[in-house]
Amino acid sequence: MGAKSFAATLTLLLAATAPAQKPSSNDVNKANKPLTPAITVNFQDQGAPQLYDLDEGANSFLMRDVLPHKLGGLPQIIRFTLPVVTTPNGKGVEATGLGDLNLFDLAIFPLKKARMALGFGPQFTFPTATETLTGTGNWQAGLAAVAVPPRKWGIAGALQTWQHSFAGSSDRSTQNSLIFQPLVIYNLPDGSYLRSTAGWSFDLEQSHYAIPIGAGVGKIWLLHRGTSVNVFAEPQWTAAHEA
Repeated sequence: MGAKSFAATLTLLLAATAPAQKPSSNDVNKANKPLTPAITVNFQDQGAPQLYDLDEGANSFLMRDVLPHKLGGLPQIIRFTLPVVTTPNGKGVEATGLGDLNLFDLAIFPLKKARMALGFGPQFTFPTATETLTGTGNWQAGLAAVAVPPRKWGIAGALQTWQHSFAGSSDRSTQNSLIFQPLVIYNLPDGSYLRSTAGWSFDLEQSHYAIPIGAGVGKIWLLHRGTSVNVFAEPQWTAAHEA
């Protein structure tokens, strides 16, 4: 796993033109909380200069969109993630193209006495990859769940997803994967914060796993009408893996 960043140049230019408003801890939590019911567009880059014992690296540029809605009066959010992937095959050949489109729809359950929110719902992955190396070639379905207890000092929660393939190319491997993502945000003054949000991936079909640890910093700026800009960088190191 490598560094993560959020369209730094354009975002910093926007922040420089913003009015001088001091973000509160609540503003920082709202910008980082995955269950915030607000339209959000996010661009995120994940790069690995070297993959384990290979002399080759990989990169994923994630285009992510969050759309709030209600069903039966229950607040929900839909999150779409479409990656642009660059990946090697281990034999000196590299491919770049669209990856598989992932979507989950979470119903939000606020637990006021516990001062936290839970999200739970279905997850789907569509085989939209334009190259064999950049996708699985399988239709997948599963579940996603989020627990987020915001506090004045920050956030300590988790996102967990599981999915299994149910259709696709007969010559592609069956998919059965679980991702557990701890979410730790510690707020600093003036909208700055520390973060650790690396996702732990487990291939339950092949008994492979990768457990990275992230340590990053970020900052938010408040623009007009409650809009915020969130910039962060989070280097990640693989603490354990079985490939």
